[in-house]
Amino acid sequence: MPDTAGCPDCERINEVLSRVGDRWSVLVVISLARYGTLRFNELKRNLGISQRMLSLTLKELERDGLVNRTYHPTIPPKVEYTLTEMGQSFHAPVSALGSWALGNLNRIDAARQAYDNKAGGEIGTDAPA
Repeated sequence: MPDTAGCPDCERINEVLSRVGDRWSVLVVISLARYGTLRFNELKRNLGISQRMLSLTLKELERDGLVNRTYHPTIPPKVEYTLTEMGQSFHAPVSALGSWALGNLNRIDAARQAYDNKAGGEIGTDAPA
């Protein structure tokens, strides 16, 4: 059990960060910020995500107040997703993280390759590097 005396909201912060920090949530927020309102299948196609994972991610983002879901009772039914005001405010830090990742892909690849070469196949063992 973590000591929360110095940080009474640490457990709640952890809960929020685990939701908004997962890869699919980040990618959904970036997509909705870039394209505005999107239908479920447009998001699915853009992200290359499974239907089940997208459904779960959107439900959690809606529950947390980051995404609005609008149902249109047409045939076939039409469901659209947009970012809420809070979702829009979350876009700035998410975008910075995404930009950092894109800007450092080559350096990360090089670091991974160097690590793998140095480890000599002993990744995941307790052997000293």
